[in-house]
Amino acid sequence: MMDKVNSTMGLVRTKSDQLVESMAAAMAAMKSPPSGDGSMVPTADGSRKSSRRITSPGVNSSSRNYNNNTHIRKTRSAQLKLDIDDLCNGAALSRASSASLGLSFSFTGFSVPPEDIADSKPFSDDDIPEDLEAGTRKKRLKAEPTFQIHLKFKEVTYKVVLKGFSNTEEKQVLHGITGSVDPGEVLALMGPSGSGKTTLLNVLGGRIGFVTQDDVLYPHLTVRETLTYAAYLRLPKKLTKKEKEQRAMDVICELGLERCQDTMIGGSFVRGVSGGERKRVCIGNEILINPSLLFLDEPTSGLDSTTALRIIQVLQDIAEDGKTVITTIHQPSSRLFHKFDKLILLGKGSLLYFGKASNVMSYFATIGCTPLISMNPAEFLLDLANGNINDVTVPSELDDKVHMDDPETEKPNGKPSAAVIHDASPLKYNGVTFLTICTGRELESGITEDISYKTSLQYLVESYESRVAEKEKRKLGIPISINEEMKLKLSSVKREWGASWFQQYSILFKRGIKERRHEYFSWLRVTQVLATAVVLGLLWWQSDSKTEKGLEDQAGLLFFIAVFWGFFPVSTAIFAFPQERAMLQKERAADMYRLSAYFLARTTSDLPLDLVLPVLFLIVVYFMAGLRLDAGTFFLTVLTVFLCIVAAQGLGLAIGASLMDIKKATTLGSVTVMAFMLAGGYFVKKVPIFISWIRYLSFNYHTYRLLLKVHYENHIQPTNWMKFDSGLMEVGALIAMVFGYRLLAYIALRRMRLQ
Repeated sequence: MMDKVNSTMGLVRTKSDQLVESMAAAMAAMKSPPSGDGSMVPTADGSRKSSRRITSPGVNSSSRNYNNNTHIRKTRSAQLKLDIDDLCNGAALSRASSASLGLSFSFTGFSVPPEDIADSKPFSDDDIPEDLEAGTRKKRLKAEPTFQIHLKFKEVTYKVVLKGFSNTEEKQVLHGITGSVDPGEVLALMGPSGSGKTTLLNVLGGRIGFVTQDDVLYPHLTVRETLTYAAYLRLPKKLTKKEKEQRAMDVICELGLERCQDTMIGGSFVRGVSGGERKRVCIGNEILINPSLLFLDEPTSGLDSTTALRIIQVLQDIAEDGKTVITTIHQPSSRLFHKFDKLILLGKGSLLYFGKASNVMSYFATIGCTPLISMNPAEFLLDLANGNINDVTVPSELDDKVHMDDPETEKPNGKPSAAVIHDASPLKYNGVTFLTICTGRELESGITEDISYKTSLQYLVESYESRVAEKEKRKLGIPISINEEMKLKLSSVKREWGASWFQQYSILFKRGIKERRHEYFSWLRVTQVLATAVVLGLLWWQSDSKTEKGLEDQAGLLFFIAVFWGFFPVSTAIFAFPQERAMLQKERAADMYRLSAYFLARTTSDLPLDLVLPVLFLIVVYFMAGLRLDAGTFFLTVLTVFLCIVAAQGLGLAIGASLMDIKKATTLGSVTVMAFMLAGGYFVKKVPIFISWIRYLSFNYHTYRLLLKVHYENHIQPTNWMKFDSGLMEVGALIAMVFGYRLLAYIALRRMRLQ
């Protein structure tokens, strides 16, 4: 017979058709088989408890008699072991299953001896050993000590000016918001859409340690590359390159991103990491510098509850290191809600509650607002902020007044509608303020005045101001003592770049090449260029320049080359700055680099990539069309086309940076390039004097003249439409365009306002 199994025996889950141990001896010693339909079996104390037959898939069911301490069930899954001393009762096991561990248990008289209960450890969500999305979470990041920031804000208001065609209207977005958060705490800003959460966060935070709602990341960089480049640019100069790389790896381990560290971030058209991993990368970008104050705008948006819980747990860990964390959140789950230390509830820009998150339900109960059914506290609070009182307690006086004055205001469930609740006035009853309903009939009789002011939202605002606001404002008035040494450190802190100008340039140059090489050498772009080259080669197959007709045909080919490599770079460069605007604003607001270093790196990192496709294009066209077979002529042709590309690219950058709108920039660019093409000297030989100046601004015109000079100057006699000069004017004009257009683009970026 089996020896008695003690309470510390493990519960093992193995693959199907495998037994943990031989049950032959135990089966031989069984006295009576338990029934398989949930019948009652005797226990050690004489009582009867329900029993169910436990089987393993693929194995014939047989009776098993266990002691009253534990039992074993076979399921089809991966191996997992849980010690019973981690579980104090059967309810904990059920909770383990609900915590997404994938366990399913069935009990036959399971109990834990009383003497072992005191030593058992209760199961909690924090004990989950694995992150289902990111793998095992590593040890906490050991960050250097930072200044502890106590953030207090009082009577914060914010107004915007709406300009219309006929008048200008001023709209107030925030109405005197007051609150505070201390180091080690997570403050949640909650409210319905349009309540002013993000506006308040922007007013408080600017861009210091700010994680935006949208994941602004380069899609073609891997997780490790993204955080490593950020470490190079943001961490202090005193750290070596090795130390910065190690810091990036520490953040990866802290956020549980080891499994996906070599995976591309991805985007709309690029497959990459999951939404939760992408959000953690955004958080990692900010905690790299170990900020004392961290702001996050809806970090759990679009994530499932388990991933969102992991994100909030990361924020809690950050706060435990002495940081101050403020985050907006839309509608968290109940588990997420209980993770917050403090809560600010907003409704249409007004403060409905500020205080400990654990006290919010008791506060609203004191003003007569409690849920009638079990619901998520966040859902209940958002309903109140929206004026929806379905499934919320309402005093009897409120119901009586609704029934007596206007039965039509009653909904089928016996509650007044949300529209009616928004027309409410305060009512004192047994020392508690409730809502009274103002119906259309009362409005007609003039009983209620100034109904726009007496709304349910205003009732909640007034209730908070009369009960809590003054007490909280007095707390904010208590000064925080700062020693002289700390004051000296704070006053001596100066803004420092994480890298020198040249280091910033080289880092951004490498990052730019890694990011855009996928775009430049995409199969679509390569196919476009090579297909055009093949079509041109077939149309001008082995053309002959010895005859006048053949010369005119080759001149048409050279003009098309000038037009194609003038239009193609413009249409590509127009998108450069508008597409990177969000990233540029985010990184400049975080003081990651100088604008001049970024601009030069952005424009020069394109040059190596810009040279590859034109060379392939010219190799195909040059030999298929039978152009002059001379090495010098070929390389001068390549150089001329490359000069045209760089000049045209500058025009595209200037247009894109000036407008920062893709549709407008595309329209202006296409019109400009068409005008330059028509004035390029091929379609119209004699241009009227009053508009002839446009050809000198056309890179098509100068490129075409240079190509004619390279191919025919020493081989044919000059004609009326083909005259040659030194070519210095054309080269000088193109070089001036290269630098002039880029200078305009830089000035436009410099004037761009950071949001």
